[in-house]
Amino acid sequence: MEFESLNVPIFTKEVDIDEIRRAIKYHPSVWGKYFLTYASTEISSAEEEELQRQKNMVRTMLAQTPDDSLQKLELIDVVQRLGSGYHFEEEIDKSLRYIHDTYLEYTSKDNDLRTTALRFRLLRQQGYPLSCDVFDKFLDGEGNFEESLVENVEGLLELYEAAHFGVHGEEILDKAMEFSSSKLKYLLPNMNCSLSTRVKAALETSIRKSLSRLGPKKFIPMYQHDKSCNEILLNFAKLDYNIVQKLHQKELSEITRWDANALEQVPAYLKICYEALSDVYIEMENEVKEIGELYRVQYAKEEMKKLVRAYLEETKWSYSKDTPTMEEYMKVAIVTATYMMLSTTSLVGMGNLVTKKDFDWVTSEPLLVIASSAVCRLTNDVVGYGFEQKRAAVHCYMNQYGVSKEEAVVEIRKLTKKAWKDMNQECLQPTPVSVPVLTRVVNLARIVHLFYDYADEYSNSKINIKDVIYDVLVEPL
Repeated sequence: MEFESLNVPIFTKEVDIDEIRRAIKYHPSVWGKYFLTYASTEISSAEEEELQRQKNMVRTMLAQTPDDSLQKLELIDVVQRLGSGYHFEEEIDKSLRYIHDTYLEYTSKDNDLRTTALRFRLLRQQGYPLSCDVFDKFLDGEGNFEESLVENVEGLLELYEAAHFGVHGEEILDKAMEFSSSKLKYLLPNMNCSLSTRVKAALETSIRKSLSRLGPKKFIPMYQHDKSCNEILLNFAKLDYNIVQKLHQKELSEITRWDANALEQVPAYLKICYEALSDVYIEMENEVKEIGELYRVQYAKEEMKKLVRAYLEETKWSYSKDTPTMEEYMKVAIVTATYMMLSTTSLVGMGNLVTKKDFDWVTSEPLLVIASSAVCRLTNDVVGYGFEQKRAAVHCYMNQYGVSKEEAVVEIRKLTKKAWKDMNQECLQPTPVSVPVLTRVVNLARIVHLFYDYADEYSNSKINIKDVIYDVLVEPL
């Protein structure tokens, strides 16, 4: 990837870069070479055989549980929340398709809030555009949720989770979010230990915003102490989690990294970055060359070029006396959120799950990618305001509309909620690409909740995120 093609100026001699640019000081990596200790990590044949044996047991459970039963809804939910769902995608999809096609037979006579909300969430998760009218039966004469529902904590918890899958125009789900969250917080002090742990975890991170590895790491211990715990499901989830953890440890050992060789055409401060990027793209090319899909790497390179050009535009703003409007800022900031580049790059190694059509879609700046990028940029800007003030949405909004910081933050949080609804809408069938492709983009938005919801833990990973990463990637179950 040549710098000339990026239209980025290159310095030909050593300079004190801090004198010519406004550098932001980040602390060094908190990990160093820690993950090099996992270079020899391997998965034994005995582990693989045991995983397959237990996997067959879970598959049998799924097959033997009737699709028209509450038990099937609960089983699918537990399997997915334990992090095992990716092993049984065909079985789960088949069951949920049947449940969707027949739900009208049950919804009219089903007056249980928990069951209704659980069915709604599972179907929305799968992309089925189930109508939110199923919750009308729980409203009083004034259009509010019935106060008697406070006696059904399990139902409130499921309603809360279901509300996170709302799209634009679904006022009842907005009400559901406000009603369920406020009631759960009010009832929390009087709940038993097991239930309060689950409710606290949900209020902190909903299922919709939960990461595929962190979510199960938190849920498995809670499920283990639940009276409904099934040992077959639990043991398989633990074994699978630990095996996947070993794979991640091995991958991290391989990228813990990099010594730059002398690159005369770039300044010292860019050598490591350039060398690392070159290595990544060379490795990508070597892998996809074997399957005749070299075009994928070219898509990834073009998105990286787009990102660097956008960085240059932001740099110009940092030296300018003018503050861009929100529209001008977001046009560039959506790109510098990095999610366009990451969404494209994440598809490169997906084998036969993706085609050229998927790359054409993801690089066309579809609404799902724009919304995911907006969630990242806006959340980051609100939490990090003051650290990168002039380049933040908060500053641009305040300057354009003449409002206070607090007023700007309120409006920007509204834009973030809108972006989540955009994503929910774009994930409903019919979709332009497959679920695995959509999931890559949604997962990026989920990361934002972890890094930025309470503090800028991307810039300062010493606060909490180090412990989270250690828990997920180092501590086995």
